[in-house]
Amino acid sequence: MDFRTLGHSGCSVSSLCLGTMTFGDESDEATAHAMLDRYVEAGGNFIDTADVYNDGRSEEIVGRWLSRRAADVVVATKARFPTDDSPNGVGLSARHLSSALDASLARLGVETIDLYQLHAFDPHTPIDETLRTLDGFIRSGKIRYYGLSNFTGWQLTKLVHRAAALNIPAPVTLQPQYNLLVREIEWEIVPAVLDAGMGMLPWGPLGAGWLTGKYQRDQRPAGATRLGENPQRGMEAYDRRSTEQTWAVVEAVQQIAGQRGVPMAQVALSWVTNRPGVTASILGARTVEQLETNLASAGLNLTAEETAHLDEVSLPKVADYPYGELGIVQRSRKLSGGR
Repeated sequence: MDFRTLGHSGCSVSSLCLGTMTFGDESDEATAHAMLDRYVEAGGNFIDTADVYNDGRSEEIVGRWLSRRAADVVVATKARFPTDDSPNGVGLSARHLSSALDASLARLGVETIDLYQLHAFDPHTPIDETLRTLDGFIRSGKIRYYGLSNFTGWQLTKLVHRAAALNIPAPVTLQPQYNLLVREIEWEIVPAVLDAGMGMLPWGPLGAGWLTGKYQRDQRPAGATRLGENPQRGMEAYDRRSTEQTWAVVEAVQQIAGQRGVPMAQVALSWVTNRPGVTASILGARTVEQLETNLASAGLNLTAEETAHLDEVSLPKVADYPYGELGIVQRSRKLSGGR
């Protein structure tokens, strides 16, 4: 596993990050701790959680593991979403972030969180208030760096520029959904991340299982899988994602995996982990066996031809303007005259 800096910071993290959203729900504590141990043994040093993952149980499970292994890892968590029913139990206000951070520190059993992430944009709180709160956290030693999650391009850029204007440290990372089935972030969000010198931490790099080959074109999901239990679940709902392009991408991943003699998950992970601007892909696993499969992607390097094929088949459909052919021509430096 190789190491990359956490965005424009000097902190080094492994290119595969262990996500812990399953901890305390799909993975019990013993399984979670076994995965954490195996991940570190494989060379990983970057763990991601959030205060709302299973009502704080994920942070608690990670915290009990950190009591004996804290020196081995860089720890990231997130805050923004509701943690109670009170009017101030949600958002990016100074009040909510202060209480949320203290609660996360207690659950994790640490004095400092390495990367504290804003879980989503908050339209009701002034950016300056959020930034000054984060600056206070850094100055007090409660966090080392901060990052963003699920921000759009304009939201990220506005926050970066306000941080500069206030002489406050800038965010180092963005955590977006990014995989071979979700590439629309390349239109605005990825350029904004690169412009700001930030790193990306893609979540859902396997498309919630779609890129592992677990779902079939003519067979609705059934049984003990996320979509088997609820085919209409979230963004990965079967009827929403079962398109001709999705199946073309799945077929391309399957073909390369077959030629390489590796699981499809490793091909999909290798593709996203090596995209421009990516610091680390976040692995989500329910079992040690699933984690083992995903970790092996660190040793898989796709050829230029394989990458180009995946790029071509997964290219999202786009209108002519502003991101399609007409928009590209319009932005060309060679264009003279016109509108």
